[in-house]
Amino acid sequence: MTLNSNKNKSRHLDCEDDSLALKKKVTIDDVFGPDLHIHDPHAKWLSDNELLYRTRDGDVIKFNADTRERVVIVPNQLFDRSRAAKYQVSPDMQHVLFAFEVKPVRNPEETWPLNPPEVHEAALQFAGWGPRGQQLLFIFENNIYYKTTIESRAIRLISTGQEGVVFNGLADWLYEEEILQTHIAHWWSPDGLRLAYMTINDSLVPRMEVPFFTGTPYPTNLEYHYPKAGEENPVVHLSVVSLNGPLHTVVMKKPDDPRIGEYYITMVKWATSTKLAVNWLNRAQNNSILTLCEATTGVCIKKHEDESDSWLHRQNEVPLFSQDGHKFFFTRAIPQGGRGKFFHISMSTSMPNTSTDILQSLTSGDWDITSILAYNHQRNLIYFLSTEDDPKRRHLYSADTIPPFNRCCLSCEFKCGYVDVSFSHNMQYFLLSCKGPDIPSVAVYSTEDRQKVFDVETNERVNSTYYNMQMPRLEYETITIDDYTLTMQILKPAGFIETAHYPLLLLVDGTPGGQMVTEQFQVDWDTVLVSSFSAIVIRFDGHGSGFQGTNLLHKVRRKLGKLEERDQLEALRFISKEPYIDKTRMGVYGRAYGGYLATLLLSSEEFTQLKCGTAISPITDFELYASAFSERYLGLKTDSRVYTISNLAHRAGQLLEKQYLIIHPTADEKVHFQHTAKFINHLISEKANYTLQIYPDEGHFLHGDGTQQHLSQSLVNFFEECFRVPEVLTEDEQEDEDDS
Repeated sequence: MTLNSNKNKSRHLDCEDDSLALKKKVTIDDVFGPDLHIHDPHAKWLSDNELLYRTRDGDVIKFNADTRERVVIVPNQLFDRSRAAKYQVSPDMQHVLFAFEVKPVRNPEETWPLNPPEVHEAALQFAGWGPRGQQLLFIFENNIYYKTTIESRAIRLISTGQEGVVFNGLADWLYEEEILQTHIAHWWSPDGLRLAYMTINDSLVPRMEVPFFTGTPYPTNLEYHYPKAGEENPVVHLSVVSLNGPLHTVVMKKPDDPRIGEYYITMVKWATSTKLAVNWLNRAQNNSILTLCEATTGVCIKKHEDESDSWLHRQNEVPLFSQDGHKFFFTRAIPQGGRGKFFHISMSTSMPNTSTDILQSLTSGDWDITSILAYNHQRNLIYFLSTEDDPKRRHLYSADTIPPFNRCCLSCEFKCGYVDVSFSHNMQYFLLSCKGPDIPSVAVYSTEDRQKVFDVETNERVNSTYYNMQMPRLEYETITIDDYTLTMQILKPAGFIETAHYPLLLLVDGTPGGQMVTEQFQVDWDTVLVSSFSAIVIRFDGHGSGFQGTNLLHKVRRKLGKLEERDQLEALRFISKEPYIDKTRMGVYGRAYGGYLATLLLSSEEFTQLKCGTAISPITDFELYASAFSERYLGLKTDSRVYTISNLAHRAGQLLEKQYLIIHPTADEKVHFQHTAKFINHLISEKANYTLQIYPDEGHFLHGDGTQQHLSQSLVNFFEECFRVPEVLTEDEQEDEDDS
């Protein structure tokens, strides 16, 4: 292992001037207050030139990019009167669907009140408009209902649902959290004449019980099906129901391939009004088949196959189809030399009168395509986001779909390092969301000349507040480990002095494929530590992180934590050599998988200088965690040694002298409290020091009023106490101390 550094230029987020002392330090109240709240207008294209968005004041606006006309579609007073939490405008712009009393079910599902014909005052699991007119779909008790217009009678399309057991059109826990990453499991055909939907059967999946302690004299339990590593998984089918004329349902047929066997359906996307793309992934998650299915017969034809010696990454991304369905574009991992594979765009073209497809790679290099956005057939252009400029950035590019596949960056000249983009229907305009490093903003641009047409949201209020506070200085360092140049992000106090000594906090996540170091704007509880308590905060992406090649990503397989711990320790050794770091005041923080990694680092025998650490909802035993996650990275549970080695139990005895805070909501539906309970038993057996903080009846993502703010304040308090410089006693005080 070699370790080198390359210091990047410091970027000062605060306006450096002589009046630093006049600027306010950031508090938790500021972080959660309105003056630093970033408003997301949730803008969405309606047509070639019309955009729908919601202003900071709450009005829903329709904006015409051709005429610059702005029309209020739904005034904020209507939200106030109805106490609506969410809204959807119908495609014909005549009606608004409001969600009242939205409640978390198992995050992030929601309950929407609206009534099927046989039930009064029902609480729905989902409601949404179709693609045409006033088509309306809603789901109640896992059955799907359909209305052709708002005034027509609801028709029950699917009636096989069983609450908590058989899901139609919605994801169960595993599919929502680990496979689809959304609770929606139904897809309209473009013409609105058909509906594809998943049926997920959990009847064989073991049940998990989550206790609720408050609200009733006796505790109650929430039961739901949760497959842990090696246990029975949900059984899933994909069907298409015809909405035009007599109801007719066709089940899509799984590819006849022995490598697939037990499977997940990871992606569904309509290619035309009668054909849909479906991705099938085996349970080991190392073989997948992308098929094109005929909605009228259920026959699925193989279009692309993929396999990996480790696991297949990014399996839920949807391909982009040309209007006629003869071409489609998708990302796949393609070898790029010594750093392994990177994700690039492939174009598959169907040849007329043959079953042969031509596959061409449109991009290449040691960088990743992160999203395919739009295809312009007339101009032979594909639009996409990529990391070509820098792994921590995202920029908008176009590339020719004909040789020599010339590529052009469309956003690199903008004052923004991390963008997200959506195009109007004819690609005449694009909506660019700048997510950092400066204050986030949203604007409409002309595609032809890239000139700004309209500012949708500037977050001006945040802008003026931000630059009048003592915000951290942001710097980047590069460290070379095993011939990989890896980036560290460093937050320093606004009044940083080289000769002073500062405490250090390392923030870790480490979820395979994730990324901690980006140029996205953020103000969080760690900002308070830097601004108000003069700490230095660092983030670092090492082995297992994403967007730096599959070699770096896949090396963690079957040895979770080992290489991540090594790399994070190297980052700590590197930064702690700086003279301004106080080596007696260093801490670490992580959540879920990051909590697992934080505990490994705090208990390390190779680097014992970490004084304190916090783990929120830590995964302590991968046998207790979700099947799809654990099996993806540790393999199927046929070799239990891999699971035993990754268990945190053997580290409990190395936490004796540490300040270790575990925070865990008791109703955590993702990382069950069982993880913490079992690990605490090991800590007690080893006489190790720990502090436990719980949030009664709260889930993994805290929902209660003030709960998130309380958590943030708790973290600030814990590390402020850990980083406090011990008071030096005078000789007289020391004698008094000794006498007592």
